[in-house]
Amino acid sequence: MNIATNPAHSSDGYQSARLLIDGIWLENGDRKTQPLINPATEKAIGVVPHATAQDLDRALEAASRAFPLWRATSPRERGRILKRAAQLMHDRQEEIARLATLEMGKPIAEARLETHFATEEMEWFAEEGRRTYGRVIPGRIGETRFQVVKEPVGPTAGFSAWNFPVGNAARKMGSALAAGCTMIYKPGEEAPASAAAVAQCLLDAGVPAGVIAVVYGVPDFISRHLLASPIIRKISFTGSVAVGQHLIRLASETLKRTTMELGGHAPVLVFDDADQTAALDMSVQRKYRNGGQVCVSPTRFYVQDKSYDAFCAGFAERASKIKLGDGLDPATGMGPLVHGRRRDAIEALVQDATSKGAKLLAGGHRVYNEGFFYAPTVLADVPSDARIMSEEPFGPVAVLNRFSDFDDAVTKANELPYGLAAYAFSNSHKTIAKLSDALEAGMVGINSFNISMPETPFGGVKASGHGSEVGIEGVDAYMVTKTVSIT
Repeated sequence: MNIATNPAHSSDGYQSARLLIDGIWLENGDRKTQPLINPATEKAIGVVPHATAQDLDRALEAASRAFPLWRATSPRERGRILKRAAQLMHDRQEEIARLATLEMGKPIAEARLETHFATEEMEWFAEEGRRTYGRVIPGRIGETRFQVVKEPVGPTAGFSAWNFPVGNAARKMGSALAAGCTMIYKPGEEAPASAAAVAQCLLDAGVPAGVIAVVYGVPDFISRHLLASPIIRKISFTGSVAVGQHLIRLASETLKRTTMELGGHAPVLVFDDADQTAALDMSVQRKYRNGGQVCVSPTRFYVQDKSYDAFCAGFAERASKIKLGDGLDPATGMGPLVHGRRRDAIEALVQDATSKGAKLLAGGHRVYNEGFFYAPTVLADVPSDARIMSEEPFGPVAVLNRFSDFDDAVTKANELPYGLAAYAFSNSHKTIAKLSDALEAGMVGINSFNISMPETPFGGVKASGHGSEVGIEGVDAYMVTKTVSIT
């Protein structure tokens, strides 16, 4: 079935999102709605319905009813369904990517890459779900033996931000379904149809009614309602530290399991012995990917003294050449920010830093009269009391400062409470070995920003959360361990 037949879409363009509950895309009816804004034009392209308490209760009942059926479905058959969903995502890549660009502004090339990576993750979950093995342990008394088995935790809830609407949806729903769980998924209201497109692929692949639901609305209302229910056994969240803390408190009231992938403020250490050109090329590309609206985006660049001035000049030169525009234009290198609030927040952080003495080397201003565009920005010699040194900007701003030696670099990299990702560039094997141990982050990239594959765990430490998504750990997060003693 072509994606255009999904009630959230039409053959001639974007239409309003719909709620998915118990296998049915619901008409909006008299539900409260909010406009869906194209960030490149500031024009409304649809509406987003808000789920009511009755909608959420219906989704909970369906998830509970469908769980025994989905749990009893063999891992082999679940894997076949998820692989079919991955193939459908591949076949519909262009349509899904276009939705992501329309909704949150990223360049179409980045949206295609996101969809491709989400497809690969769905394939991984399809395969790894068949390997949720237990083990047998010999007993110590008589003929007793122990079996350790893995079982799906039960109905789950997933909450994600808007910045990777296709990837987040595939990651949350794919891992839960691979483990044998059902999921009620709430994506960011800024990009609802992208998540709906992934859900449609799952439905078309054969996922039974009730196994997945997609709902939108006021985040606090939805999270409180779902987490208060004894039906939900686990939650997985991708988003800010403040919201993650709030959800942990709600989950603690009913002792629900949690996986938290929270914010980051990733440091990048560039040593004098590094390949400076390669470090610059990679750093600028990754800094402004998705407009800097990436939880693992490199942000705090610390460059060793001898290389610092040249690195600053090279960074500013490269950033100034990035072409801003509508993400549907193939020539666009960076699209708009997702909404006006994000642009305002970035502007305030830059103004605060420059007022305290930071040097503005590039950008630092709004672009165009239409759309939420903000120029790729480079700040140097940023004082420690500037807000941007401790607050994650989540936007197109690079912060550059210098360091003297290894200990100084590591101290600066680790001084914040965040610990999602960290990066470093050096050609010294000794330095690389020491950095691998010293950097406090769940993911570390050395001479590379490629820190994630479907096979590797994705998660942070300290205030950046706990638990992992993707990889073996991503499926195991939805399993509980049972010990059975047999004599």
